[in-house]
Amino acid sequence: MLLFTLVQIVELLTNVLVMLIIVQFVIGLLFAFNVINTGNQFLLTVYNSINSLLEPVLAPIRKIMPRTGALDFSPLVLIVLLQILLIVLSNVAYATA
Repeated sequence: MLLFTLVQIVELLTNVLVMLIIVQFVIGLLFAFNVINTGNQFLLTVYNSINSLLEPVLAPIRKIMPRTGALDFSPLVLIVLLQILLIVLSNVAYATA
């Protein structure tokens, strides 16, 4: 029973991280294509806050991955790794049940 609880907690944290990554991506696109001016202090603060939360997780992935120019695939790699972790934990939890 404890393992199922652990899986649910990891799943919740994964969902939160994925949502933060998506919000960061969308705000970054809005800034990049000048849909929203970087002078918008509210969105700039939100963007910087999300960056400060995600940077400790994304930095090690960026060190391992090859440089791809302007495209940063580290958020995608993080999402895939989190999904793999969820699959493994779920399978372990169901195997022990």
